[in-house]
Amino acid sequence: MGVMRTYGQYCPIARGAEIFAERWTPLIVRNLSVGCGSFSEILEGAPGLSRTLLSQRLKQLERLGIVESASKPDGRGHHYELTPSGRDLFKVCVSLGEWGARWLEIAPENLDPFVALWSMCNALRRDRLPDRRVVIQFNFTGRPRPERYWLLIEKGDTEICKTYPGLDEDLFVTAEAEAFVKWHAGQLSWAAAVGNRRIQLHGPSWLVRAFPTWNARSMFAHIKPASASAASSAG
Repeated sequence: MGVMRTYGQYCPIARGAEIFAERWTPLIVRNLSVGCGSFSEILEGAPGLSRTLLSQRLKQLERLGIVESASKPDGRGHHYELTPSGRDLFKVCVSLGEWGARWLEIAPENLDPFVALWSMCNALRRDRLPDRRVVIQFNFTGRPRPERYWLLIEKGDTEICKTYPGLDEDLFVTAEAEAFVKWHAGQLSWAAAVGNRRIQLHGPSWLVRAFPTWNARSMFAHIKPASASAASSAG
C-alpha cells in the first residue's frame, strides 16, 4: 500500500488536499453521503474502482477519522458511514460539484448512462413512488455498445440489475445516453427530450406520466453552466 504523498506544508489547503485529492476519495465520500452503507453499494456507484483500492481507501479514511464502520448485525461485512469530520468534508465535494457544473462541459466520455441511472436511484422521490412493485427496462443508445439495465422499485427500495431479473417489465425506456445524462443533470428538459424522441417510453399511460416526476434530479441541476449563461447574455 502506497504511502500518502505530502506537500510538507502547514497550510490547511495543502494538508486538506493531501487527503481529498487522492483518486476516488471524493467519490467514496459522495457515495457514503447519498446513503451507500455497504462495501458493494459504494463500489457500484464508482464504476472503475477496484475492490482492492476501495478497501485501501476506506481503511485510510477510517484512520483519518473521516469514515467509521461497524460489523453488520448478521456478521457479514461492515456498514460504513461518515463521521462529523466526513460530513464536513462532503461540503467540499458539494463546492467542487457546483464549480464543475458551472464551468465544465459534459464531455462525450462523461456520458455513462449507468452512473446517471445510479444517481437517479439515489435521488428518487420516495413519496411519489407507486405502492406496488414496478420493473423498468432501460435501453441506452448512442454508446459504442447498446446498454440495457433493469430498475426494480418495491416498497420504496430500488435495485439496478445488469441482467434480466426474471420479472415482467411494466415500463420500457429507450434513451440516447446523452439525453438521459443531460436530463438528470438538469441541462435538458423532459419535454424537449421526449419531444425530439431522444427518450421514449412504452407502457401504461399512468406510468409514462409518473416516471419523470420520480427523479429528484442531480443535486447540481439548479446550476446554470457558465457557457450557457455567457451565450444567453451575449444573445
